[in-house]
Amino acid sequence: MRIIGLTGGIASGKSSVANMLERLGAPVVDADLLARAVVEPGQTALKEIAAQFGAQVLNPDGTLNRAALGAIVFADPAARRTLEAITHPAIRTLAEERIAHYQKTGAPVLFYVAPLLIEAGSAARVDEIWVVYLDRENQLKRLMARDGLGAEEARQRIDSQMPMEEKRLLGQVVIDNCGSREELATQVERLWSELGARG
Repeated sequence: MRIIGLTGGIASGKSSVANMLERLGAPVVDADLLARAVVEPGQTALKEIAAQFGAQVLNPDGTLNRAALGAIVFADPAARRTLEAITHPAIRTLAEERIAHYQKTGAPVLFYVAPLLIEAGSAARVDEIWVVYLDRENQLKRLMARDGLGAEEARQRIDSQMPMEEKRLLGQVVIDNCGSREELATQVERLWSELGARG
């Protein structure tokens, strides 16, 4: 089974591309969804996060307060590394379980969606990399609109990741998401069709 790593910057449109690929019949394992699963109440990672960052990162019902945790880790690179040291191993284990499941089904290709695929050193675990590209100006606008953030907070989150201009150079395939949703869908359909032709 060929594993394709699908990555890009925050708010670049990775989830939109993943949803389009799923609709076309591609198996998708999404690290963002796994990241949510590993911090559900009762999970070891959530206990470790609370022990490390304090009760202020928990909601009254014991679930993770993402906004409170985000405010801490996006303002402090050391705090972000601490969080990643807690969550990344748990996400990796869960991802390996899901990938093994698809391997058993005989799927010829699988997309592994991970925003930090390159930064986390996971690029070697995939057969090729597809990068969803968005220029910085549009990335800032879309992130502010999506998450209701101010410009400074949005910039902080973008700056915590590898610059898009750098990331796009590391992709075997670059999907340009600076245009309309229709243009994005056309690119994804063409790439999926070419992938089938490659065998």
